Amino acid sequence: MSLKESETLELKKSTSELKEAIISISAMLNKHQKGEVIFGVGKDGNVLGQHIGEETLRDISKATSDHIEPKIYPEIKEEMIEGKPCIKIEFSGNNAPYFAYGRAYKRIADEDKPLSAKELEKLILDKNKEQLRWDYEACKEAKAADISSNKLERFLKESGRKLDDMKNSLNKLGLIKGQHPVNAAIILFGKNPGKFFQNATLRCAVFGTNDTSVPIDMQDFEGDLFRLIEEAEKYFLKNIHIGMRVEGLKRIDIPEINKEAFREAIINAFCHRDYWKPGSVDVAIFKGRVEIRSPGLLYGGLTIEKIRTEPVSERRNETIARLFHEIHYVEMWGRGISKILKLEPATEFKEAGTHFITTFRRKTALEETTRKGTRKVPEKYQKIIELIAQNPQISRKEISITLKLSEETIQSRLRKMTKTGIIKRIGPDKGGHWKIVQKLKSHRKAYK
Repeated sequence: MSLKESETLELKKSTSELKEAIISISAMLNKHQKGEVIFGVGKDGNVLGQHIGEETLRDISKATSDHIEPKIYPEIKEEMIEGKPCIKIEFSGNNAPYFAYGRAYKRIADEDKPLSAKELEKLILDKNKEQLRWDYEACKEAKAADISSNKLERFLKESGRKLDDMKNSLNKLGLIKGQHPVNAAIILFGKNPGKFFQNATLRCAVFGTNDTSVPIDMQDFEGDLFRLIEEAEKYFLKNIHIGMRVEGLKRIDIPEINKEAFREAIINAFCHRDYWKPGSVDVAIFKGRVEIRSPGLLYGGLTIEKIRTEPVSERRNETIARLFHEIHYVEMWGRGISKILKLEPATEFKEAGTHFITTFRRKTALEETTRKGTRKVPEKYQKIIELIAQNPQISRKEISITLKLSEETIQSRLRKMTKTGIIKRIGPDKGGHWKIVQKLKSHRKAYK
């Protein structure tokens, strides 16, 4: 027989290494929920044999019982290997984390490594995942009457489900536990979620610098998650710079931060936040950045590196995520972060204290960008483009009156814009019209 240590097999030359064997048992249980220890075999697989006295098996059983928590009940037996007496312990258990001598270990190859605090937390969360899920916990103070029929019907229609009475609809959605709606039902469709949850809130603020020393505006919002997401988007768009491009005669607004990237981030914040913790989701708009702060660190062993580089998803609030997915608010395949990075590559993610923070970098008002074959130009030229888009036959005099600038200034700007290929004059001064060129070449020196 050829024996070799592995993640589920530990070899010990004798019971003099009983303490180390106990540690190995706990490590294997934490990693694989089962394993074997054999006394009487060296690390190299050489069978040495083990002296077995009257109390030997009993001593092993007592040590296992005294020093492994929670309790396990292994099979301990004598076994002849290559004609020599050995002792084999076979064990299993599904109640991780297991502790040996007050500490938790994990099996890596043939070694036993102490579990880090984060690894231990993950084991505990995995063990109690169903019991700890806030969104599926019954809201014992609430009744079906606390659900808004209008909100529920709107969701059912948008998700393509058939309308039914309140109770049946909640049951089909998995939002009733016993006689009570679950927390997800109240925070998504409740008439007044704040009556039951003080953290069903959104805080928004604008600051005049890159820290919180100069507050310009602050607003708090309460309500269901759909309303809070909507309010966050409106506040965001109201308080950042909006540029523009022109396609034909149509003006297209371009926020300095992609609104789809922001929407994805704010939905993620409400979907994945830790609702066991107090506090709100916060949107903070600084001079140079926009932050979304959400209570709760990354869940299920995820790291910043993993979410940036791998299409992974661990959902703290499975019920909320499932319902968001039904109306296409979130992906179920962990592609939300990659979508944000595709739209805003400079986005940063970090954990600070007990919060997860998404940071978007703001762009300067005069920044030139190329997007879909068009370029955003300085504001003084944008205003002229807007007037031309509204009325291609507009005259130089009409532009000067509208913008309250001299005709000479307008003439100079029109000449520069024509020279750099931004606009083109079709026909004579009288009876002709302006055309906005969509594909532009960069001529930064012209903007002085």
